[in-house]
Amino acid sequence: MKLDPALLEIIVCPDCHGALAVDDAAGELVCTSCGLAYPVRDDIPVLLVDEARKPGEV
Repeated sequence: MKLDPALLEIIVCPDCHGALAVDDAAGELVCTSCGLAYPVRDDIPVLLVDEARKPGEV
């Protein structure tokens, strides 16, 4: 997953506005506050709450 470090500094969770951490193994951005995991497809973060995986889901 190749994401611009400058982009990672400015994007936040659209649900709670928490910081996002990169999970390379899962190909996701995970909110450090609420735990929602947003998929990254073709190196583009999909920051839609409807597309996010909730904590504990597979």
